[in-house]
Amino acid sequence: MDGGFRMHRSALSGVEAVEAATGRSFSRHTHEQFGIGLIHRGAQKSLSGRGMVEAEAGDVITVNPNEVHDGMPVGDARAWRILYFDPDMFLSLAAEAAEGSSMRFEIPHPVLRDGAIARRFQALFAAVTGGADAMRSEELLLGLTADILREGGEADPDLLIPSSVARARDLIDDDPSLDISLARMARESGLSRFQLVRAFSRATGLTPHAYLVQARVHLARRMIGGRMPLAEVAAASGFADQSHMTRAFTARYGLAPGVYARGRS
Repeated sequence: MDGGFRMHRSALSGVEAVEAATGRSFSRHTHEQFGIGLIHRGAQKSLSGRGMVEAEAGDVITVNPNEVHDGMPVGDARAWRILYFDPDMFLSLAAEAAEGSSMRFEIPHPVLRDGAIARRFQALFAAVTGGADAMRSEELLLGLTADILREGGEADPDLLIPSSVARARDLIDDDPSLDISLARMARESGLSRFQLVRAFSRATGLTPHAYLVQARVHLARRMIGGRMPLAEVAAASGFADQSHMTRAFTARYGLAPGVYARGRS
């Protein structure tokens, strides 16, 4: 464990396995991946795409790519295991599991109280981290994907991003390593700086600066996954130095970049 976090070696490409036991609270952040996990001790409350939710031992927890969330313990601490799935891989699994039916390709519920799904997750986590043969892991993964996505619903129109904010956001997404000023983002959006900060925060759940730092963390994660040296990653992803990258990365993922790199090797 590194500060209460451990990254396991995963037997499946495109899947990362993390185990945590901590009393740490996390500020608002996002992941580029789909996440499915299980609280196995304690409880937590968190912001999600469906508002504030609480999860306790035995509950399955989920997150969609770029869904703003946070997390804090209810009591002293909580412990959970979670699998993160590369989006292309997960969407491919979802399409396969749908078998031509109308299935929502987004995880609809941030918390699930379903013993069967919890047991399937436990079996998959054990298979992925315990060296089970590929066929067994794939069977469990397909079953879990189908279970998680079975219940859908209509997309919330309030979650659509206004075009003015989208133009400003695209400046960051196109290259997070660049030094982008608030004034430039405001010009691109056609809003004043004050209007932009307010509209951007309302639409994305993050301020422009918080979104920029998060985008740089995502970029750093991909570079680390490509086995680039950490000092080079820090410079290439727009951080002032490696220590700055480490603080931002750890604050969002719980794992230091070096620990993440070793878990991917």
